[in-house]
Amino acid sequence: MEPILLRLATDDDATDIRAVYEPYLATPITFETELPSLKEFRARMVDARATYPYLVAERAGEIVGYAYASAQHPRAAYAWNVELSVYLALDARGRGLGRVLYEALIELVRTQGAKAAYALVTVPNAASEGLHAALGFERIGLQPHAGWKAGAWHDVAWLRKELAPYEGAPEPLVPFPELLREQPDVVRAVLERANAALRG
Repeated sequence: MEPILLRLATDDDATDIRAVYEPYLATPITFETELPSLKEFRARMVDARATYPYLVAERAGEIVGYAYASAQHPRAAYAWNVELSVYLALDARGRGLGRVLYEALIELVRTQGAKAAYALVTVPNAASEGLHAALGFERIGLQPHAGWKAGAWHDVAWLRKELAPYEGAPEPLVPFPELLREQPDVVRAVLERANAALRG
């Protein structure tokens, strides 16, 4: 099997990333019920990448997974919180790829200055709950009957991982494009460690 390479996403990846996402629309893993147009999906990526990292995992030119960060809440005082998401192609699950993507994403948002990472997980979802627990996320709440999809009401767990200490006034979060310009070696090192982990 061809090796998997983790790298930063580009706008040109939108079609393939959207294809990875599409099968999840039939499940309660995402509460979205219709596939966004390619234009809308690309716009979402552009919006996320203006501030946060967006990673893809590629095998033989095909994207088999992706992970990205977004604002946990749009109001200014929440700026040091990030929400993380990860999706894998159905045939790429169960091999540790999600963990490698998530670990790299966490390391990058921590370097940006984020203080805490959050994730929303429709439960039960043993694979996602296990991944988050292994990475040190704690369940801080449960939103019962959060959404109706696939003929049932579903609960959503709120998970949180502290990334850095809370000591006085924080420095502004560094937008990821700025981090990439000013500390390219740091970003490169994170990706190299991730790819080394994928090589085993």
